[in-house]
Amino acid sequence: MTSLNESLNKFKKQQEKCQSTLTSIAARAGSSRATNNQKSAPAGTSSANSKSPAPAVKFSNDTERYQHINSIRKAPVGAQIKRVIDLLLETRQAFTPEQIKEACHVDVNANKAVFDSLRKNPKVNYDGRCFSYKSKHDLKDKNQLLVLVRKFPEGIAVIDLKDAYPNVMEDLQALRAAGQIWLLSNFDSQEDIAYPNDPRVPIKVDDDLKQLFRGIELPRDMIDIEKDLQKNGMKPATNTAKRRAMAQVHGISQKPKPKKKKHEISKRTKLTNAHLPELFQSLNIPGSLM
Repeated sequence: MTSLNESLNKFKKQQEKCQSTLTSIAARAGSSRATNNQKSAPAGTSSANSKSPAPAVKFSNDTERYQHINSIRKAPVGAQIKRVIDLLLETRQAFTPEQIKEACHVDVNANKAVFDSLRKNPKVNYDGRCFSYKSKHDLKDKNQLLVLVRKFPEGIAVIDLKDAYPNVMEDLQALRAAGQIWLLSNFDSQEDIAYPNDPRVPIKVDDDLKQLFRGIELPRDMIDIEKDLQKNGMKPATNTAKRRAMAQVHGISQKPKPKKKKHEISKRTKLTNAHLPELFQSLNIPGSLM
C-alpha cells in the first residue's frame, strides 16, 4: 500500500512538471512572435494594421457564367427555342447562328433539334443564313396598319396585330383617338377587335330616333329575350333555361331580381352604348348645358 502511494505521488509530480514546461514553452513562443512582428513593421506604418485583409482569389471569375451557359444548352429544346424567339422578337433583327450563340448562349449549330425546330417555326423566318422574327401581318408603320384594318370590315383581332412591329399598340390607340378605327371587345372571347371607321359612310341620326332607341324596354327575364332572338333568326349567346335547371340540380336558389324603376334620360344617366359616342353627341338632354 505504501509503494502504491509513492508511485501515485511520483506520477502527480511528473504531470505538474510537464504542465509547467508546456506553459513556459507557450509563453516563449508568444513573446518571440510579438518581437518578430515589431521588428518587421517599419515605423509610421501602424495604420496598415487597420486595413482589411485582401479578398480570397477565386479559381475563376467566369465559373458562374459558364454554369449559366451550360444550363441553357442542357435545357429542353422548347425552352431554347423560346429563348431565341424572344431575342428575335425584342430586337427585330436578323441573326446568324453564331450571333444567336453570342447573344443568348443557344448553340443552334450544335443542336440539330433546335435548328430544325427554329427553321420550321411559324414565327421564325430563315433565309438560309440568318434567322429573323416573322409576324402574322408584315406591317411597318401606322399607315400600313390602317390599310390592313380597312381590309377587314368584319373586324380583325388585336392579338393578331400585337407583334406586327414594336409600337403597334400605340398606333392602334392613336387611330382610335383619331376616329379612324373602333376598338371593341368580343363578347365570347373578351378580346379586342379592331373595326374600320370608314369616313366615306357618315351616319347622321335624328334626335327622335335616338330617343326611340333609348326608350325601348327589353323583357325583364332573360328567357324572354332569348325567345325574341330566336324568333328573329338569331342564336342567343346564353341558355338561361339550361343554366337554371343545372342550378336547381345543385341546390342553388334563384332569387328574383327586384324590378328597377324606369328613369328618363338625364345628364346623370349612364349610357350603355358608350362605345358609340357619335350616336349621342347631338342628343338634347333636359337640363343639360349642351
